[in-house]
Amino acid sequence: ADPDPSPTTTETMLRAATSTVARRAVLNSSRGLPKCAAPRMEFFHASARQEEEAKAVEPASKGGLLGTGLSEWFALPIGMTAAIPLIKYEWYVINEETQLMAVFIAFCVTVYTQAGDAIYKSLDQKAQDLLKEHNEVEDKVIEALEQKLEALQANQNMVQDFEEINKMREAAYANLNAAGAIKPKHDFKVQVEKVLSMIQAEETSVAEKAKAALMQEATASVTSTFASDAALKKSALDSAIAKIKGGKDSADPVHGAFIKFFQDKAAAAKKSDDGSEEKAQREALIAKLNGVAKSEGFFFHFDESGQPKMSV
Repeated sequence: ADPDPSPTTTETMLRAATSTVARRAVLNSSRGLPKCAAPRMEFFHASARQEEEAKAVEPASKGGLLGTGLSEWFALPIGMTAAIPLIKYEWYVINEETQLMAVFIAFCVTVYTQAGDAIYKSLDQKAQDLLKEHNEVEDKVIEALEQKLEALQANQNMVQDFEEINKMREAAYANLNAAGAIKPKHDFKVQVEKVLSMIQAEETSVAEKAKAALMQEATASVTSTFASDAALKKSALDSAIAKIKGGKDSADPVHGAFIKFFQDKAAAAKKSDDGSEEKAQREALIAKLNGVAKSEGFFFHFDESGQPKMSV
């Protein structure tokens, strides 16, 4: 048999080859992770992606074996070629750990090929739901901020509005002061007019009552006089018949009787007039006027002589 080659040279060559293959395999595996395993960070933006992110372009990969563009089937002979010296020189020992690794790799491959899409869709749907919920919350926050902005913009003229309100208040106070100077005079005028109206009404009422009482007394007196005197009855009848016939006017005894009664009444009243009746009427009127002035808060009242006195 041929002597073994130099172990130093062979080991150095194999180690360089295997380290190169392992390094490329690790790099290729990191580049070629399945979509379900790689976290989709673009779905978790707090806001819309910026234009720089949208325009970012990933570098194109050649694909194939370790990114060289060769068919992936070349990995089989390369692996077999690399496995022979690895096993022969016991650089890699096949034991229960190898079996466990093979089972784990088979499990991973099975899960990736059979359930990879389902896991990806589940995670992707969850990400979509989170993104939708997050966008809804952001929309509500944006709407609230827009409403607040509108309120702040509407209140930009608040200072000017308050200045206008103050000017209107000052004008209103000036008008109230002017009205306050005139109102007492107006109230006093109204009160005087009301008192004069009450005095006029009271005098009219007293006069009407006196006239009615006097006429009633005169009628009763004349009626009794004619009822007791036959000559007066005959003269009154003759006077009435003459007026009906259209004869010459003659003295009316009834009219004369009423005139005589009023003349006698006036003479009797003049003799017996001591001013007591008039005084009583004036006191009653003054009491009524003072009662109204007190109840309605007039600026004046009347003394016992009927003279007005200011109350305020």
